[in-house]
Amino acid sequence: MLSFSRTLRRHGLFLLVLCLCCAGCGEEGPYRKVTVPVTGQLLVDGKPPGTPVQITCHSLTGIDQEHPTFSKTVSGENGTFAISTYESGDGVPAGEYAVTFEWKTLNLVSMGYSGPDKLKGKYNDPDTSDVKFTITEDSEPIDLGTIELTTE
Repeated sequence: MLSFSRTLRRHGLFLLVLCLCCAGCGEEGPYRKVTVPVTGQLLVDGKPPGTPVQITCHSLTGIDQEHPTFSKTVSGENGTFAISTYESGDGVPAGEYAVTFEWKTLNLVSMGYSGPDKLKGKYNDPDTSDVKFTITEDSEPIDLGTIELTTE
């Protein structure tokens, strides 16, 4: 019985060491592009919106088929924003972008935005957006400044 117990401990120790070695092997995680912070502030009819405005970046050169990304955020009540790709406020990968804005109501049941756009669809077409920017991998953080939108 004593020999069985020693063998079991030895095999258990071997399995533990094997598991720890395997845990350190392999990929470090999913591929992530370098991102550059992009920030700004929105005013609607001359004042902060008070409720979140959805902000989306649209690639002007098309979606990267091998490593697609989607960069977006919502503004704070005071209109400030920091665009996110992988995690909150991390920024946007290299590329040319047009920015769109939609101001809908947060639906607490679905935890999504729904209802009519309070901006009446004036800012949700990337082809007609006046807000555009370009990022290279060595770009400094970009401040889009104050962006003024109207409900009229």
